[in-house]
Parts: sequence; C-alpha cells; structure tokens
Amino acid sequence: MPFSHWVHRLKSSPLPAYQLIPDLIAEDLQQGRLAPRERLPPLRDLATKLQLNYTTVVRGFAEARERGLIASRPGMGSFVRGSFIGLPLRAGTGAEMTMNMPPEIEDHPAMQALLEGANAGLAAVPLHDLMRYQDFGGTPRDRALGAQWLSQWVEADAARVLVAPGIHAVLLALVSLLVRPGQSLCVEALTYPGIKAIAAQLGTRLHPLAVDEQGLVPDEFEAACKSTPIGALHLCPNLHNPTTATLPIKRREQIADIALRYSIPIIEDDAYGMLPAAIPPSMAEFAPDLVYYVSGMSKWLGAGLRVAYVQAPSSAAHLRLAGALRATTVMASPLVNAIVANWMDSGHAETVLQAVRAECAWRSAQMQQVLGPHSVRTQPHGFHGWLPVPASDTGGSPATRIAAELRALGIAAVDGTAFSTDRQPPEALRLCLGGGLTRDDCGRALQAVRDALTALPSR
Repeated sequence: MPFSHWVHRLKSSPLPAYQLIPDLIAEDLQQGRLAPRERLPPLRDLATKLQLNYTTVVRGFAEARERGLIASRPGMGSFVRGSFIGLPLRAGTGAEMTMNMPPEIEDHPAMQALLEGANAGLAAVPLHDLMRYQDFGGTPRDRALGAQWLSQWVEADAARVLVAPGIHAVLLALVSLLVRPGQSLCVEALTYPGIKAIAAQLGTRLHPLAVDEQGLVPDEFEAACKSTPIGALHLCPNLHNPTTATLPIKRREQIADIALRYSIPIIEDDAYGMLPAAIPPSMAEFAPDLVYYVSGMSKWLGAGLRVAYVQAPSSAAHLRLAGALRATTVMASPLVNAIVANWMDSGHAETVLQAVRAECAWRSAQMQQVLGPHSVRTQPHGFHGWLPVPASDTGGSPATRIAAELRALGIAAVDGTAFSTDRQPPEALRLCLGGGLTRDDCGRALQAVRDALTALPSR
C-alpha cells in the first residue's frame, strides 16, 4: 500500500514526524516510488494512514514545499514537483538526458488552446480518413500550411514541400539519396549525434570540417571539395547544436559559393531556427538550386510529435526525395498531421512559439548569470548552452566525468564526445534547460553545474 512503509520509519526515528516527512518524500522520489507531477493523497487521509495528527502532516508538507519537493494548488491538493533534479528518469530512459528538448510551458494558457485545437482538428475529419494510408508528403492542405509556416524563415513553395515523420527521418532519406558509395558526407566537426548514427547505419563516411565560435569554417569546406569525393554537406546554421553558434551572412555566402562551384548539395538542418527572434537569410537564398531546407516541431513544441517539413530545391529533387522518404518511413502520421495543421491554421502554433521563445530567453539569461564567469556560450532565445571545462593534468576527461555526475542528479549534460566527428572532442558540456524543468529546477541545476566546476582540482 502506498506510504505504508512510512509508518515504521516515522515510529522508529528520533526526529519529529513533521521533519521526517520531507526526507521520506525525497527518498521515495529517488527510489522511484513517487514520480514527478504525481498527485499526493489528501492530508487527512494520509494522517489516518500514517497514524499521525492532521496538524503534524500539514507541517510536514509545509516543510516539503519549502524544500521544493512538492507543490500545492487550492482545490487541487498537493503534487510532487515536476523536477528531474536528483530524481530517476521517467519511463526509465536516458533519452531525456541526452536529447535536446524545448521547455515545457505546462501552465501557459496556450497549452490549453493547443488541446482544444487538437480536439477540433480531429472532429473536423472522419476518423477513418486519418487512419488509412495516404500519398507520401501529407495532404495538399498539410503541405500548404507547412509552406506557409516555413515562409517565416525561407522562401517556401508548397509544390516542393513534404511533410515527414521527424527531422531525423528526413536526414536518413537525404543521406541515402545524396551520398553515393565512395563519397563522403561533409559535417561540422561538432554536430548532431543523430547524423553520426545515420552515417554508421548506412556505411557513409563522414568528412569533418572545423568549426569556430561563428560556426563552420568555409575554407575547410573548399579544401574538402578539392581533395575528397563529396556527396553533400550537412550543417546546422542557426543556434547550432551543441555550440549555439549562428553562421553570419558572410560565411553563408562563402559556403554557398563553394557549393555552387563544386555542385555540392546542402542539407540545411534548421531544427532551431524558429527560436531566435531574428536570423540571417536561409542558405537556400544563396544557393536555391542546391539546398534541401529541413525544419520541424521537435525543438520548439515537442519532439514526440514527429512532424517535420523539408523543401527540395527543384521539382525533380522533390520527386526523388519523396521516393526515398516513402521507402524509409512509408509516411508521416495523418492523425498527427491533421492536429498540427489545425494548430497552424488557427494561430495556436504561433502563440505557443512566442511563449516558448520568452521562456527560452529567461533560461538563456539564467545560464549567463550563473555560468557566464565560466565562459558559457548561449544564444538569447536558446535553451541549451555550451560550457568549456578546464582540462586536467591528472588524466581522463573532466567533462565526461562531470557530465556523468550531473546526469546522475537528473541534469541534462552531455560531454563533447557525443558530438565529435574528428576524434578530437573538446573538453566541454552541452547543458539543456528544457524538458520538464521548472524555473526553480533550472536554478538548482545551474547551481549544481557551478558547484561541479568549482570542485575541479586546480591545475
């Protein structure tokens, strides 16, 4: 019976019961007997179960609230705080620590509007129509609304847009389509780990290109084109994962010029481009006949939606890509497509994006405030940061060790090894302040990171 194991502990402890109750809640969280956001029993029911005075339980819960373990809402009772700091991962998966996830604005009115919009979208179409096979790429309405959405960041044409089940699926199809046997895929020396996994699965060689604080170094790309058979270039030009860099216009022009001279297709992975308030022009503007522009929902709304949009550079390329995506994914879910299309059509998507931007701005500012003295790199509307870690003379990787320690506390920290493609990973951490972390959780997470850096031995 839940909480029955507290009875013996309360009776045998020398501590007053109200002081022990917060410890018992924290212990149950650590052991997985309680989960974030779980509703707690009414105080009177719990007092009866624990054989305690009602006032004692009230004092105990007040102590737990002071420690940030629970939250109470009038008329709704008490809940376990939605924190992963010091807690086991929900569903027993490490994905929430290693994948970059946007902040969850759970209490924002826009989320209720999303729910109502989802219901309206599903009610407007016969359910069986959304449960059948469909032509690949989404319905004409899906593609038109997707193109309208993309037009905020790129000159979009619905006739060349496809709806796909997530950016990762698009990258898999593009690499298989563009990089032939004997060719290499040019990538940034630090890049999205998923592209490494795709290359390994397909047997595709990666050709790492050096990056600096502004992003990919154009001269490196040209040197590769001169010396190696290159099938395509993959890059993340805006709010780069993991370094947060955004390619300046001059470099975009230089990279596009090189691609045009050597006829190298560009995969513009713009997973984060919708988060900043303003970004430079898309790579597609500089090399429209070569750029496959990819965007999606994962980094501003929710990774579980698995909805992405890709615009091909031509009608012929659009047909080839549709075939490759159909072969690897069959199709995106018509059910999910209908919901997302309704969110876009109604304006709910734009409202949520604005709210997420505001939340990201707060989190980015907090990272700078706490970790600025440690040279953390952020973008004003990003939710991840890139943190250099001082090297050690004692051997081993301090970044790898700190990342493991922080993840054990529930803090989403990933060391540079996960992103490295040139076997020379930097001593650095990518820190994510997204997912289910509340603002209070972010404060505790940043303090834990600062404490871990302070505890490093001086060289």
